[in-house]
Amino acid sequence: MTAELDLTRLRVLAAVARTGSVTAAAKELHYAQPSVSHHLSRLEADAGIPLLQRHGRGVRLTEAGRLLANRAEEILGRVEGARRELDALAGLRAGRARLAAFPSALATLVPDAVAGLVQEHPGLSVGLVEHEPPDAVAALQSGAVDVALVFEHIDVRHARSMDDLSRFESTTILEEPVNLVTAADLDAAPGPGVTPDLKALDDADWIAGCERCRADMVARCAAVGFAPRIAFETDDYVAVQALVAAGAGVSLLPGLTLLAHRHPGIATAPLPGALRRVMALTVGPPAPPAEALIRQLVAAGANVRM
Repeated sequence: MTAELDLTRLRVLAAVARTGSVTAAAKELHYAQPSVSHHLSRLEADAGIPLLQRHGRGVRLTEAGRLLANRAEEILGRVEGARRELDALAGLRAGRARLAAFPSALATLVPDAVAGLVQEHPGLSVGLVEHEPPDAVAALQSGAVDVALVFEHIDVRHARSMDDLSRFESTTILEEPVNLVTAADLDAAPGPGVTPDLKALDDADWIAGCERCRADMVARCAAVGFAPRIAFETDDYVAVQALVAAGAGVSLLPGLTLLAHRHPGIATAPLPGALRRVMALTVGPPAPPAEALIRQLVAAGANVRM
């Protein structure tokens, strides 16, 4: 065999094998008879061996023709199966979306998004994994997930906040406020409607979170003239709030962490202009299941009240 086998020509051969004649095959396929004859001649040339022989008013397949016709039915069946699967995927009747998200998003945005997706498209399934943004980006790059839910601080930029995200497709889910968090009975605790004064806490112990959140905290304190004395570090926002409530220090926490869990012993106030943008990233345009998941994340973000 000197050439690749064309699917249309294989379809013609399979029709001839089923019907027993070129005329009947042409009628079944809605082709002109000369077109069927042309496809068969080209297929024989591609195969490099005779596939048909004249027999009365019809044709008879050679041994090679029968072998290829049987394989053609298998090939065409597989192609049709793949087409049905792709149609189902495009129509969101089947498929899977894999998501990596940071903890406070998993506790707030993701449950509603997943519930909405499954309700709207029962044939879809979702895979979830918890990752901080750098690990989520790595999982996205490696193909381990389809969507990475990440965040970036908006108005205080620093070189090590996260990888460059410009190479990804990005959809903003929401922008959450960054809050000063103090013990409720602390003298410097901001009252309702009062703008928090970070400078008033320059002698306090501070509790830092992940590397990006710590860098943001340091930058915000530096902007008002002091370096925070970091006494504790933990990525666990429940632990941060418990430490603050116990009087171990003060901290900055974004809105989703307070929506996910709020200790009764803390006081909070948003810092003016301090926001954290939550984004869904994909490598190139998302596949239909991932795109549907992102739509649900946007809807969940629109319903958040902080």
